[in-house]
Amino acid sequence: MKRTIAIAGNMGSGKSTLVEFLSRTYDIAPFYEPNDDNPYLADFYKDMRRWAFQSQLYFLSNKFRLHQELDRQDGVVALDRTIFEDAEIFATALHQMRKISKRDWATYLGFYHAILDAIRPPDLMIYLRCSIRTLRQRIRLRGRAMEQDVPLAYLKRLQKLYEDWIGAYSMSEVLVLETDRLDYINDVIHRLDVMERIEAMLPDAMGRPTVC
Repeated sequence: MKRTIAIAGNMGSGKSTLVEFLSRTYDIAPFYEPNDDNPYLADFYKDMRRWAFQSQLYFLSNKFRLHQELDRQDGVVALDRTIFEDAEIFATALHQMRKISKRDWATYLGFYHAILDAIRPPDLMIYLRCSIRTLRQRIRLRGRAMEQDVPLAYLKRLQKLYEDWIGAYSMSEVLVLETDRLDYINDVIHRLDVMERIEAMLPDAMGRPTVC
């Protein structure tokens, strides 16, 4: 049975952790965001206005290939960040900040909308909601070099875009998890609650857990 669970949320919200948990618990295939392969990132961080369009177009095309691979998979898979977030959140933020010109933005959107017609939406979108304060704490703790200097104003902009996007999202079922105090890794009550909520949304797809 083909089913896709997509995990969405701002940086530091816990997407990768949830994908890993679902993979271990239900023995399903995990798919992670291929950020490290972007050859434009170093240039982008040096000169955002010059390289934002190329960097975002690369992310979009790579995510398109990832979604195509997901569509070829059998069984249940879990995806860490979706193509919708690339366009609706991160590229949109750069356009709002005038790092992507109107002409390049029109080209980008044309490509994005063509992709939407060619891919299958997820069966369940899990949105991880988290406060800015907690996001900043987690970003500091995980210590990824390129994230340490993310301006607070940019993080707030992403947060607003995320909330606007998920509020309007209608392509699949949505499960919102408030993650500020959620600890399903170490707290059995939290773990069972998360599992029950996901299983209720996909009752025909989630098999017996392999761990608990």
